[in-house]
Amino acid sequence: MVAVRAVILVLLYCSPWAVCNTWAVVETYDFSSPDLERRYHALSQELRCPKCQNQNIADSNAPIARDLRVVLFEQLEAGASDDEILAFMVARYGEFVRYRPGMDRNTVLLWAAPGLLLALGALGLFIHFRQRSAEVSTALTDSDKAEIERLLREPRV
Repeated sequence: MVAVRAVILVLLYCSPWAVCNTWAVVETYDFSSPDLERRYHALSQELRCPKCQNQNIADSNAPIARDLRVVLFEQLEAGASDDEILAFMVARYGEFVRYRPGMDRNTVLLWAAPGLLLALGALGLFIHFRQRSAEVSTALTDSDKAEIERLLREPRV
């Protein structure tokens, strides 16, 4: 039984996804100011790990994420702005590295889609209710009124 547990633990530890799990990432950096530390945490939450693809670099244990955290720290300490750091990361790893991609000609549909879908839905509802009200508001003919009166007078079974 102990051997089975040991084999399972070794398999879990050596599995390909073990690198990208959320085990505690403990790194200490000596920031020159609390503002830089705040910016570091904000940017590390915004940047996606290129290997794990569904974790930010703050939570990933992948070697590339560790390297990105070091680069982020070094650039912050060198005085780079948030935009400069994001531009550097995008230039090196592509727009995918950002959880919130910037707006450009490649991502304009991504940013505009929610508004377009909302407008199309509102237009569809407007047309639906307008047609429905037009159908309801049509006047009844004399024969329709007579049929309604006849049905209302008949005894129910």
